[in-house]
Amino acid sequence: MTNASTLGDMSPQLVKVVERAQREPEGRFHSLAHLMDVPALERAYRRTRKEAAVGVDGVTKEQYGQDLEQNLQDLHARMKAKRYRHQPIRRVYIPKDQGKRRPIGVSAFEDKLVQDAVREVLEAIYEQDFLDCSHGFRPGRSAHDAVRVLDRIVYRGEVSWILEADIVSFFDSLDRKKLKEMLGVRVADGSLLRLIGKCLHVGVLEGVELSTSEAGTAQGSVLSPLLGNVYLHYALDLWFEQEVKPRLRGRATLIRYCDDFVIGFEQEDDARCVMDGLGKRLGRFGLALHPDKTRLLPFRRPPSGQKGGKGPATFDFLGFTFYWARNRKGRWGMLCKTRSASLRRIIRSVYDWCRRYRHSSVKDQHAALRRRIQGHFNYFGVSGNFRSLLLVVEQAKRSWYKWLCRRSQRKRLTWERFVDLLRDFPLPRPRITVRIWGS
Repeated sequence: MTNASTLGDMSPQLVKVVERAQREPEGRFHSLAHLMDVPALERAYRRTRKEAAVGVDGVTKEQYGQDLEQNLQDLHARMKAKRYRHQPIRRVYIPKDQGKRRPIGVSAFEDKLVQDAVREVLEAIYEQDFLDCSHGFRPGRSAHDAVRVLDRIVYRGEVSWILEADIVSFFDSLDRKKLKEMLGVRVADGSLLRLIGKCLHVGVLEGVELSTSEAGTAQGSVLSPLLGNVYLHYALDLWFEQEVKPRLRGRATLIRYCDDFVIGFEQEDDARCVMDGLGKRLGRFGLALHPDKTRLLPFRRPPSGQKGGKGPATFDFLGFTFYWARNRKGRWGMLCKTRSASLRRIIRSVYDWCRRYRHSSVKDQHAALRRRIQGHFNYFGVSGNFRSLLLVVEQAKRSWYKWLCRRSQRKRLTWERFVDLLRDFPLPRPRITVRIWGS
């Protein structure tokens, strides 16, 4: 449910939408397009990051803002007259695990404003509908909240089995026809639905080649995370909470962060029953579970008399690996550490950055490295993960030293001199920034 601080950031008209959505959980909204006014577009402009990647038009936030009022008035007039057209999305790739690449769609700046304004309107409705099991890309919620829920149910003894699930290419597989039907449950405004359609049915420009697709929504789009949440709200969340849980013998908890989710079970037969039905359920919505990354594993607390310092099973969720280990008092507890693939990614990223920018000034390199490492700590600085953070810093030091040595062939930097340099330009120290309840 939308909190008070979020309501304070909304226009009076959106607050009314929130209040009605709360009062009428089955009500439909017939008049929403008028909320897409110039002030809404201006709020979207303020929220857009100034360093965001540019789309096919090459326009930056700074350039668009040089004549902001006129640009927003012109955009609103085209939307109102139904003359607005979404420009093709520019496709770029970011590295994934094992040398793979993830396609990301970058929209033109003006299209980002439209998408964000649409997101604001839809969010006012669907934040009142989404269930507590959903944590991703929602105001006031984070991946750390999802980890806390997982820690809580494990700590209380509600988990003996974990279903670790992975949906194959979720955003590319999303069925647009079914998504439109889902949106129609709450949204009856044809103008807004047509605008959403324009954001979905858009070409993708890769180099000089323009392609179109009949399914999916572009990753990287401002609107895609919310549409993904709506899709899985109907395809997964409601099904699990309303149809599956009442039939189970023991307790079960779904924890979802957008398309990444795990389910904890108290009883093995419940876990196996849901495992058998989950693929069929998602298949009805054009989605498929990855056969190698979806698995059911025992995750009960090891007996107190068991020898050894670690439990038998581990699983990955939200970039962390979760496992059983003894704490300082000798008791078993669930801990987490940075997933191996995530650790390799940040180490490789810092190494490549030091190589590319080795000829920049030491001051500039230091500032950029601090931002990179601190950003990693802000997410992975979770209770019990200190060793992984320390490894990142040590590897960053080695990478920085190596490529500073390559700046010149005439005078080599010794390790002793590099240690002196670190006194003037220190890298962030590993620090736990997120406390997980029960750890």
